[in-house]
Amino acid sequence: MYSVSFALFGARQSRNGSGVNVHIHGRRLWPGLIGYFSVVTVLLASSGNAFAHDEHNAHDNQGAHSEAAPPKRDAALEYGPSEMPDRIVLTWTGDPATTQSVTWRTSDNSARAYAEIAGVTAGPRFRDARVKHTATTQAFRSDLSTCHFHTVEFTGLKPGTKYAYRLGDDVNWSEFFHFRTASDKPEPFSFVYFGDAQNDVRSMWSRVVREAFSDAPRSAFMLHAGDLINDPNRDEEWGEWFHAGSWINAHIPVVAIPGNHEYARRRILGLKANRILSPYWRPQFAFPLNGPKGLEESAYYIDYQDMRLISLNSNEDIAIQSKWLDHVLKGSDKTWNILTFHHPIHSMVEHRDNPSLRAAWMPVIDKHRVDLVLSGHDHSYGRSELVTLEKNLPEGVNWRSDKGGTVYVVSVSGPKMYETDELSRSRMGKTGENVQLYQIITIDGKTLRYEARSVDGVVFDAFELRKGADGVNEMRSAAVAG
Repeated sequence: MYSVSFALFGARQSRNGSGVNVHIHGRRLWPGLIGYFSVVTVLLASSGNAFAHDEHNAHDNQGAHSEAAPPKRDAALEYGPSEMPDRIVLTWTGDPATTQSVTWRTSDNSARAYAEIAGVTAGPRFRDARVKHTATTQAFRSDLSTCHFHTVEFTGLKPGTKYAYRLGDDVNWSEFFHFRTASDKPEPFSFVYFGDAQNDVRSMWSRVVREAFSDAPRSAFMLHAGDLINDPNRDEEWGEWFHAGSWINAHIPVVAIPGNHEYARRRILGLKANRILSPYWRPQFAFPLNGPKGLEESAYYIDYQDMRLISLNSNEDIAIQSKWLDHVLKGSDKTWNILTFHHPIHSMVEHRDNPSLRAAWMPVIDKHRVDLVLSGHDHSYGRSELVTLEKNLPEGVNWRSDKGGTVYVVSVSGPKMYETDELSRSRMGKTGENVQLYQIITIDGKTLRYEARSVDGVVFDAFELRKGADGVNEMRSAAVAG
């Protein structure tokens, strides 16, 4: 059985508006092509669908009678678009101190799309100062419906300032949301990091992102280390992810990288084909275009106050990204340099090791004394001590460094779980299985504080990094429950 999906991508545009400067950020699937393109992907349906529903016996305990199965819900009705903006998500394409991007979805009945923005005031009169911007619109066809994705990038904003914005078409408007720009100087801030959500996102992952928000409601952003969903071309699964984050995504910016489950893993007409990034990725998220050519918005970096956050795509072009990573780290003047990519350099699960990734990227990480590396993929938890590369060891890794080094973390936020292997448990400073986690990371001057919390709010792991005058980190463990 085959399913067919179509995607239309609009060309990138620039327009200027009055008041606050604005750059409309539209993304292209293939750089250099202008206009609308139709991409037809014929997918062979998988017989082992991870989202297949379990069959349940309809009889009661005594088997005296049976009940009719409830009607199957209509996914197209539940997750389909309308004229009202939905799937609203804040991201960045530029400087977080002076810019803010926002993307949203409507039905294809909406021919116009606008964003209005104003500085927040204590009363409702901020509406008198609204500045209106026209969005870039991209037509898109999913397996459930046709729709439009819209993006606006607000520029010329004031650092450390709270803004209100809304989205609409002059008839149908969203509510007003708030966001705050970053400071233009080092100040304390926190962000939340999630490992894979992937499965049962609506029913089982939504509680994780909402618990994280309740613990860190003033987070600068929320970081997703890949595998946001399971099947990259199922609109219903993306609908679950946006439902779980709901208005939080419209309030706190999202930073995300693609995992292997953001790549199509099917055959085309029964023949093997290269895996490709989901056509949903670029229309849904507006990320910086400062990465290697061909990896636009899947490999990039963001400078947030005194931290450089570098996002890598561990699914493809590893060697190309090694050179780019070396260049980006060499050019960083930030106190803290943090990397995120999906596949861990130090795997937690047997038969899931990534030696080629380790060989390509770990020398660059060591060369530039990267502070922290955040990954997912292994559906378990592992956090190293300070780690450096030692080339004279057969396995290529010295797992403990008395001075300096990098802390590597693997985590999982969704309900799909794997068991860790004995070797990983012996090497890591902290490991865990069968626990849904989120991590709150705080940067305050020369101190980085890290807490991994289970979904019941208990601190599962914690440590501090304190940076010395020579730029070398000292690691201090913190007390945790249990």
